Amino acid sequence: MRYLIDTHILVYSIAEKDQLSDDVLALLCDYDNQFYISAESIKELILLFRRKGLCHKIWKTAKQMIQDIEENYNITILPIKKEHLLTYAGLETPDWHNDPSDHIIIAQSMTEHIPLISSDLKFPYYEPQGLELIFNKKPKQHC
Repeated sequence: MRYLIDTHILVYSIAEKDQLSDDVLALLCDYDNQFYISAESIKELILLFRRKGLCHKIWKTAKQMIQDIEENYNITILPIKKEHLLTYAGLETPDWHNDPSDHIIIAQSMTEHIPLISSDLKFPYYEPQGLELIFNKKPKQHC
């Protein structure tokens, strides 16, 4: 099965596996599944890298990060196409969710008919518009 993973799901899968639900972890560990990440997510990761965020602790360069995602994690980078932009243009977005990167990722998932794996609490709003969401409910932290 094909899945589109949201930006933070990639980060969790590499560096913070304890942030993944058992169901999502099982999907990510199933080698029969095919995973994609949006070029928009890659842009977000490059910005995070440049700000010396978590990605900076994992990779030495942003270029290495991009290559590693495809070559070592077997995740295909999904380019943004005209069809995605047309879906994005027709997406009903509420005032309380004004993140254009999220909107592009949602539009790609809807256009490609690929379920989106995310922990974003705003994403269920888009399910009536056609988003197939696999919600990563973060495990509760124990003291």
